[in-house]
Amino acid sequence: MSQVRKSEPFDAEALRKRMTENAPPETASTRDGANVEINAKARRVASQFSAASHTPTIVTGQVRLLEFGLLLATGLVMHFALTDAPAAAILLYAALSLVGAAVAIITIRIADCYHVGALRSRMHYLPRVLGAWTVTCALIGLSLFLAQLMSAELRLWFLAWYATGAVVLVLERISIAFAIRRWARNGVMERRAVIVGGGQPAKDLIRAIEQQQDNDIRICGIFDDRGPERSPVMIAGYPKLGTIAELVEFARVAHIDMLIIALPLNAEDRILGMLRKLWVLPVDIRLAAHSNSLRFRPRSYSHVGAVPMLDILDKPIRDWDSVAKRIFDVVFSLGALAVLWPVLLVAALAVKLTSKGPIIFVQKRHGFNNEIINVLKFRSMYTNMSDPTATRAVSKGDPRVTPVGRFIRKSSIDELPQLFNVLRGDLSLVGPRPHAVAAQTHDRRYADVVEGYFARHRVKPGVTGWAQINGWRGEMDNDDKIRFRTAYDLYYIENWSLLFDLKILFLTPFKLLNTENAY
Repeated sequence: MSQVRKSEPFDAEALRKRMTENAPPETASTRDGANVEINAKARRVASQFSAASHTPTIVTGQVRLLEFGLLLATGLVMHFALTDAPAAAILLYAALSLVGAAVAIITIRIADCYHVGALRSRMHYLPRVLGAWTVTCALIGLSLFLAQLMSAELRLWFLAWYATGAVVLVLERISIAFAIRRWARNGVMERRAVIVGGGQPAKDLIRAIEQQQDNDIRICGIFDDRGPERSPVMIAGYPKLGTIAELVEFARVAHIDMLIIALPLNAEDRILGMLRKLWVLPVDIRLAAHSNSLRFRPRSYSHVGAVPMLDILDKPIRDWDSVAKRIFDVVFSLGALAVLWPVLLVAALAVKLTSKGPIIFVQKRHGFNNEIINVLKFRSMYTNMSDPTATRAVSKGDPRVTPVGRFIRKSSIDELPQLFNVLRGDLSLVGPRPHAVAAQTHDRRYADVVEGYFARHRVKPGVTGWAQINGWRGEMDNDDKIRFRTAYDLYYIENWSLLFDLKILFLTPFKLLNTENAY
């Protein structure tokens, strides 16, 4: 009888640290996926996944909100339809409907009816849903009885709400099941995965994933650096689309949610080599563990269906966090515009009246997932001396900058039009500052100075950021400055929260008083 091998729990943080240590010298194109052209077949496949999909977490959350709203509305409708209670009694019925709807969502969640399999099923989970609704109403009914509030009129409303709520839940669940099945067929709701590594391990992984019932994983292809003699061009019916360097570009064209590395754990050097290239992408990175004899503690694993995975990296600011951040951006941007519109108006007039040329300067910069976006600024240079590519950074006493431009640059007023970029969705209020596409220090582009530089683009860039309020703004005239700025940006990404964003926004006006590096 073979012995079970024991090990310490899987430490993803230690692995991430090793990714950045003792890295072999690489070019920017190899390291970060810049300037790597993907082949025609990979581009055709990527075009099929160019539209974003809805993640299961978002969909299940929306269903919870929908059911809460339906049960609340049903209670209020039954009140107005069946009772002649005075207007003051509306508060009692509204409170009962509100509490009942909230408790129902909790009990349905406890009954495990808010995962994709339950939502996809038309009938199998309906008894659980109705059981949870019955338990909810029983608890509320018992509470009303003990409080001696159960009048004849309230009893009529309560029974009608219970019966109507049950019918509403049945019809809603059947409709949701039909919609989710349709979305799954059309690719609207799925998690898109790419297999990294080929050969028999990839084949075994694909077979294990395909055997899962109600599977929401869509395998988009396979990428492997090895040649066809060790990694066939077709594995388990899926094509090999290119190398690891091409995968980085593929994931930027397609909306990919997950990279699954199909390699044995003992191939440590090869896994680390892949991760040094892949960690710049805003995706989940998982290491398949279904075929490894080495077993870790249960909390070390996540699962795709029943297939165990070791979590290497998670996509930052995902699902409902991204929704909350977007709401935060829109609310605070509208508030800022409401307060600062006189400043924008005066700045626009000053730019227009003191030098020839447009008021707004548009510059192409790197955005989320390395996409190119058009960033708005008040023009601060003479039009005939402007530098749209920012190949030459603005320095102290730069003759290209107008007198008004010098003031609005030092005070960062020139950045205020980027509030419209935020409302448009190109930028966030807080995040790594977007650099111009050709930005460089001396004769070296930033990506050549800092390994993993493009990992800054795993989140939307921001109008202000953690690096800026810590003094790393303005001219980047040496390698250390861009390294420190990148380090602060990566710290922000790894430690993001809405409170962190609020702290940065609060500190920004005070930190702008330090104009030492702003020219």
